[in-house]
Amino acid sequence: MYAQGQGVPQDYDEAMKWLRLAANQGDAVAELWLGRIYFGGRDFAEAVKWYRLAADQGLAPAQFNLGSMNAEGKGVPQDFNEAMKWYRMAAAQGFAAAQYNLGVMFEQGNGVAQDFNEAMKWYRLAAEQGFANAQVNLGLLYARGNGVSQDLQEAVRWYRLAAEHGFADAQFKLGVMYHQGHGVAQDFNEAIKWYRLAAAQGESHAQVALGGMYAKGEGVTQDNLRGNMWFSIAAAHGDAGAGKDRDTLATTMTAAQIAEAQAMADKCQASHYQQCD
Repeated sequence: MYAQGQGVPQDYDEAMKWLRLAANQGDAVAELWLGRIYFGGRDFAEAVKWYRLAADQGLAPAQFNLGSMNAEGKGVPQDFNEAMKWYRMAAAQGFAAAQYNLGVMFEQGNGVAQDFNEAMKWYRLAAEQGFANAQVNLGLLYARGNGVSQDLQEAVRWYRLAAEHGFADAQFKLGVMYHQGHGVAQDFNEAIKWYRLAAAQGESHAQVALGGMYAKGEGVTQDNLRGNMWFSIAAAHGDAGAGKDRDTLATTMTAAQIAEAQAMADKCQASHYQQCD
C-alpha cells in the first residue's frame, strides 16, 4: 500500500520497512517487491538478490525477472544460459512474458541454437494468452515462412489480434498487409485506418506510410501538405528516411505550403495526435 500510494501517501521508505519484515520471514511476494523497488532505484545487484530468493520459492514473476537480469547483464554478468533456465521455470508455470522471451531467444539464437520451431512453440503459448508481442512475432514467422510454411493469411490473423488490442507495431504491420494486399485483398482504406491508429501512438513507420499514401493519393485525396506533415512528424522521431521523403516532397511545394505543413505537424504533435486532420 505504501509502495503504490493506496490509502496513504506513497512512501518507499515505509514500504521498504514493512516489506523487509515480511521478506525476512521468507515471504516470496515481499521478496519480489523488494527486488522491484531496488531495480527501480537501479541497485541491480540488490534486486538480483531478492529476486533470487523469491524465484527459489517458485514465484514465476521473480523467475522471469531474474531471467531478464541475466539476459541483460544487470546485477550479474550476462549469461544467456542462466536466463534460459529461469525463463523456462516461469514459462512452465504459464507465465506469458517468459514464454515470449524464450521464443525470442530461440528465434535469435541467444544462449541456444537458433530454432524457429521452438520459437514458434513458445510464441504460440504466449500469443494464445493474449500477449501482444508474441502475437506480432508469431505473425512475422508466418509472414516470412520461418519454422513454418509461409502463410500470409495466418500472419494477418495474429497481427489483427494484437492490433485490435491497441498494439502499435501490429497495427502498422496489419496496415502494410492491407496496403500491399498480402494475406488479404488490397484495401487502401483499411491500410489508412490501421496506419492512423499506429501513427497516433507515435509509431514512426506508420507515420511514414501515411505520408506516402497522402503524397501518392492512395486511399485518400492526394495531399502534399498532409504528406509532408506526416513525414515531418516521423523525422522528428528520428526516422532518417522520413526526413529524406519530406525533403523530396518539399521540392514540389511552395515555401508557404512547406511552412503550413510544418505548422500542421507541430499542432498534431502538441495535441498528442488529436488534431492531425
